[in-house]
Amino acid sequence: MNAIAEAPAIDQKAVGIYHKFNVERTDGSSAPGGKHEGDEYFVLNLTTDKHALPALAAYAKSCANDYPVLAADLRTKCQSLQKDEFAQVPETTLPNGHVEPAFLVGKYLSGRGDAGQLVVNAEAAPWVEIDYHAARAAAEAAGYKLITETQYLALAYNIANVAANWSSGIVGEGSLQQGLRNDSVDEAQPGTFISNDEDETRVFTLSNGETVYDVAGNAYSWVFDNVQGDENGLIAKSFAADSPSITTAPAPSMQKGVGWYPSAGSDWSGHALVRGGYWDSGDYAGVFRLGGGHPGCVNDGVGFRCTK
Repeated sequence: MNAIAEAPAIDQKAVGIYHKFNVERTDGSSAPGGKHEGDEYFVLNLTTDKHALPALAAYAKSCANDYPVLAADLRTKCQSLQKDEFAQVPETTLPNGHVEPAFLVGKYLSGRGDAGQLVVNAEAAPWVEIDYHAARAAAEAAGYKLITETQYLALAYNIANVAANWSSGIVGEGSLQQGLRNDSVDEAQPGTFISNDEDETRVFTLSNGETVYDVAGNAYSWVFDNVQGDENGLIAKSFAADSPSITTAPAPSMQKGVGWYPSAGSDWSGHALVRGGYWDSGDYAGVFRLGGGHPGCVNDGVGFRCTK
């Protein structure tokens, strides 16, 4: 019986380009006499090669003008290969009795990858200067959803009931941390950034021990309003006196670090909700900070957060 000879192992770090694959075109044009006979190819292993994703992103960016459909497919492939980071928010009962089922929320504000695809990780700066409609579309293109009003309230309420998020270490005493908001930077920052200001803690702890960044501060998040909103998530009526949007916070507006929110009767119909505050919001920032903006507006302090 003849033994099968195995090719000698190659030290990949000690060699450069070498003959590793044989490539044949499915249309037969690489056969002898064909249009692509003798063409050279560089093959990437998308499954295990950690360098393949940035290379794919760079190609998508380079070919976008000449081959827009190919570029779109490559961005979709990049999306499927990356590892977005989400945190579990437990089922939450709001003070008005509404029960928000458990859901996964982006651990970071949504960012934009090298190929233009949505990413959720610590390295990407928040994707700002994007309007409400484009934010919804970007989230859905990635297979996610824009965070809803009741989801954001559940996230904020969970945070408000965790002692680690209070300056005193005791729930309800002192102030809730308010994030990156004191004008120490001049643009929204990636999750890797650490402020020199000890009053700008960006990490919020949930009741299950998981963490989420920038629920307050750094950049506002567009929010799909499923309380006052219409079928498109845009505000369609005034804030009722019993609306959870303005009754869930554990303290009045601008007190105990909850941030600013409007009073009952305020009518922002036609606008979209934004929550959290941004890098220059000061004391207006907070996990219960509630504002509104024209859905077609783009701003360097407004981004978005995804759920799934």
